[in-house]
Amino acid sequence: MAITTVSSRDFNQDVSKAKRATRKGPVFITDRGRPKHVLLSVEDYQGITNMQSNIADLLAMPDAAGIDFDPKPGKGKWFKAADLS
Repeated sequence: MAITTVSSRDFNQDVSKAKRATRKGPVFITDRGRPKHVLLSVEDYQGITNMQSNIADLLAMPDAAGIDFDPKPGKGKWFKAADLS
C-alpha cells in the first residue's frame, strides 16, 4: 500500500488525480505542510471500520422482528401519560 501526499492547493486543482491515487492507498492532504485530511477509497474505509453494510441496510434492520422491545413508562417531571381520550 502506497501513501500519497498532496497539498490542499494541488488537491483543489486536480481532485481526479487524488481520487485515482486512492487505488494504491490513502491520500494525505496537507495544509501548510501539515497533514490535515485523509482521502480513502470506500473499500479501504470499510476495511478499517469493519463495516460491510451500507447505511440503508443498517437502518432497515432486517432482523428487527427478532428484537424483544418492551419499554417501561418513564417517571419524573419530564414524563407525562398521553391523554388518548
